[in-house]
Amino acid sequence: MDERQLVARVVEGDAAAERSLYDAHVDRVYRLAFRLAGDDELARDITQDTFIRAFARMGEFRGDSALGTWLHTIAFSVGMNTLRTVRRRQERVGRLEDAGGEARVVASIERRAEPDLREQMAAAIDGLPDGYRAVFVMHDVEGYTHEEIGAALGIQSGTSKAQLFRARGRLREALAAFRGEWAS
Repeated sequence: MDERQLVARVVEGDAAAERSLYDAHVDRVYRLAFRLAGDDELARDITQDTFIRAFARMGEFRGDSALGTWLHTIAFSVGMNTLRTVRRRQERVGRLEDAGGEARVVASIERRAEPDLREQMAAAIDGLPDGYRAVFVMHDVEGYTHEEIGAALGIQSGTSKAQLFRARGRLREALAAFRGEWAS
């Protein structure tokens, strides 16, 4: 069954078609969500919300792009909105603690060793501006072309290329301390 038939069956309310579509795309949607969120539980929430929104709006899918690209557009939007909500919540908690609430420390573990490269890389990716991070993850991690990224994010392919170039530059700067470890 091709994508158009599958979409038509989902619009008609066919649960088996929904399951088939979900199974075909859930891994890629989750990987994108995880790359954006950096947290398994949050990525699972984003993935679930993506499919809820996609199934609710399946009738709006026009077929201008691949179904996977359309789903990733939704996943990116859901992910960015979720991250904004999480950041706002964290800012409120931080302001509450700064306003006189005294945090009690039950146990503390002092870190003496530098975080490894994987942790630094994740932190550097998380520190990228949203647009740079999206393009970097979609291109270098997920393997999308600049044309597909442009269609998914509503930008020109040249903009995607420029943002990828800038994202890589920022990552090089953030990971400069590890440069010697990469050389053999």
